[in-house]
Amino acid sequence: MSKIEEVKAHVEKGKSKIVPQLVQEALDAGEAPQEILQAMVDGMGVVGDKFSAGEIFVPEMLIAAKAMSKGVEVLKPHLAGDSGISLGTCVIGTVAGDLHDIGKNLVAMMLESTGFKIVDLGVDVSTEKFLNAIKENDNVTLVTLSGLLSTTMPAMKQSVADIKASGLTGFHVIVGGAPVTPEFAKEIGADGYSPDAGSAAVLAKKLVTA
Repeated sequence: MSKIEEVKAHVEKGKSKIVPQLVQEALDAGEAPQEILQAMVDGMGVVGDKFSAGEIFVPEMLIAAKAMSKGVEVLKPHLAGDSGISLGTCVIGTVAGDLHDIGKNLVAMMLESTGFKIVDLGVDVSTEKFLNAIKENDNVTLVTLSGLLSTTMPAMKQSVADIKASGLTGFHVIVGGAPVTPEFAKEIGADGYSPDAGSAAVLAKKLVTA
């Protein structure tokens, strides 16, 4: 098993004491920081699938997320230098009425590694909070809305509509989360949709550098 595969496997198992050490070993072996990060995101993807299938529950998911965040701490200095490019500021949050943040946190990590400065508004974020953050931060190029509950889709729709109608410009709006589909994203006027953290980073970079 390669070092990167070991990192992925131990993130899946939630081994927060071992993951940082394995990440360092992978770096020492010459593995690219982005590849190591992607392996951890893939590991969390497996955890997310198991959670959706009812094979594991919230505590196991949180333990895996903690293991990943410990690994990211080791990676961060290498990722910042690795991208060598600033893509502007990304305002990110989970929409009003939704308290889920694991998916959002993974997307934030990936976007930060790609070259965005992250302004994380947390969970249960009102439209007003999104708008204030766009006004208060310099060079906002991306606004990312997350939602895991189908019951909060109307809140996402409203937030996107209000952000688009605010008169504020210079940024793209992307959405994601378990119940979100490309069709829904298009219907509510978002500039893009991604099913997972890895593709969110690819989409965001493409939109901002286009």
